[in-house]
Amino acid sequence: MSDRFFVATRKGLFRFDRQGAGWAMTNRSFLGDPVYIVFPDKRTGLIYAAITHGHFGTKLHRSGDGGDTWEECGVPTYPELGPGDQEAVNPMSGKKVPWNLELIWSLEGGGVDEPDTLWCGTVPGGLFRSKDRGASWEMIESLWRNPERVRWFGGGLDYPGIHSICVDPRDSRRVLVGVSCGGVWVTQDGGATWKCKADGMRAAYMPPDQAGDPGIQDPHCMVQCPSAPDTMWVQHHNGVFRTVDGAASWQEITTVEPSVFGFAVAVHPDDPDVAWTIPAIKDEVRIPVEGKVVVARTRDGGQSFEVLRNGLPQSDAYDLTFRHALDVDESGERLAFGSTTGSLWTTDDGGDSWATVSVNLPPVYCVRFG
Repeated sequence: MSDRFFVATRKGLFRFDRQGAGWAMTNRSFLGDPVYIVFPDKRTGLIYAAITHGHFGTKLHRSGDGGDTWEECGVPTYPELGPGDQEAVNPMSGKKVPWNLELIWSLEGGGVDEPDTLWCGTVPGGLFRSKDRGASWEMIESLWRNPERVRWFGGGLDYPGIHSICVDPRDSRRVLVGVSCGGVWVTQDGGATWKCKADGMRAAYMPPDQAGDPGIQDPHCMVQCPSAPDTMWVQHHNGVFRTVDGAASWQEITTVEPSVFGFAVAVHPDDPDVAWTIPAIKDEVRIPVEGKVVVARTRDGGQSFEVLRNGLPQSDAYDLTFRHALDVDESGERLAFGSTTGSLWTTDDGGDSWATVSVNLPPVYCVRFG
């Protein structure tokens, strides 16, 4: 099991290490700054942290010693708007989608055969690749300039964004990205060409005749089973979806209790039929059902779900878990998740019982083992 995890929050980055039967906070970095994403790269041992500094914009930092010291990396930059480029407008707000970096929303490593490669997803919907461990970045213009991109729109944010990146462990050239709101996009050739692959998803927030449109789906988070890469799970705005054919088709999972709404999802690294979500009430409310924090787990590919609550607060709890704030380690038994109220929980038995690590962190954006 992993004996270390990182927690990115609104007011800094925190490292927790296993000590005895519990966890201890052993490092604090970037105190006071919003750290939206932390990515421990298991191929190289490097840790990456994306920080938004308000007036100073977004910065990316890298550590080679577990977060004790940091150095600044390069930051993705957008191309200039050319005379033939079509500007996109968010149909919900009427705002023009900017051609500049607003937020680093996802970081992922390339395949094991390309240890220096990183992928980065951003708001307002740009995908970038670095081949030198974050020192420099290139925009994947084939996706940014795809005519279908102008249809993307913001969900909870003003602008669309790429929040999930899955690199196929069998073929590093096959990459899938989740877009809110823009569906799931797949490349088979390292980013040269792309196709939208969200058939079977359903957007309840659209008129019935448009609900099945792949290009307007709002996947909140997408994860891929490392041992069975054709199986992927998505926590969508209005449900949970699963594919077993590499995103060629998606099936809606309706058995999640007590709610199909949520942001985070995790899949067991060795068993594609085992997955976890953290249910909540959707849309304007966004709190746990009946004020009870629970985790939903399936062990049969979504045919049924268990509601896991042992060790979690079961009254007057208003913790929401964001899309990156749940993680499972390589054992598939140890998980950790954090909430918008600064609470943090872990389990060593797949979720049967949970232990409280903290109740007074800043709002948690991202939790990652590494």
